[in-house]
Amino acid sequence: MSTKIFTFVSNYFNDKMIHATNIHKSYAELEVLKGIDLEIPQGEIVSIIGKSGAGKSTLLHILGTLDLPDEGELFICQKEITKLKEKQLAKFRNENIGFVFQFHHLLQEFTALENVCIPGLIAGKPDHEIEKKAKELLDYLGLTQRIHHKPNQLSGGEAQRVAVARSLINNPKVIFADEPTGNLDKESSENLHQLIINLRKDFNHTFVIVTHNSDLAKLSDRTITIEDGRIKNSAEN
Repeated sequence: MSTKIFTFVSNYFNDKMIHATNIHKSYAELEVLKGIDLEIPQGEIVSIIGKSGAGKSTLLHILGTLDLPDEGELFICQKEITKLKEKQLAKFRNENIGFVFQFHHLLQEFTALENVCIPGLIAGKPDHEIEKKAKELLDYLGLTQRIHHKPNQLSGGEAQRVAVARSLINNPKVIFADEPTGNLDKESSENLHQLIINLRKDFNHTFVIVTHNSDLAKLSDRTITIEDGRIKNSAEN
């Protein structure tokens, strides 16, 4: 490849956190995704909306490397995900991707601090470094007084903020959220909306959010509408 072409290709992908081409996915006879093309630059907050069964969560799981497409290419951080073997993919996911789900999925037997530390410990980072980072994140999220509380001692909003801290512990490049406010009251939802805005401003995180919450979608930089397994519309807010 000539230097000129190599430079063009490198520059093209450098600002693309996610680059997906012709993504197809079926389960048995049901075709869920029917050729998705999508680009998301670094630092963008993108909301994915659509009716139930349209393919939103399936797309999120594939973009988040929790599932693989039947057809198509996916690049994240300039890495071709569809070419990675299982162990390579797990390592890439742990080091580069964070997840926040509707139900926080905190381990009930562990404290908030311990829950946040888990992904860092799985990555093999030193205990003292991970604990220090976890405390800093929990302090940033306003949970300093709750670090030794277990999930059943936290409010829904507090538990979701712990889940956000856990998603950030390995300094991910992109954070995927599946209905992150779906189990929260209005005030907690608004607090989480503002938190996402602040995280992007302070750390330039990229967010991809599946949501039915119109307020959260409006706060995003761009809203992508999925209909019958295809992108119907992509509009800046």
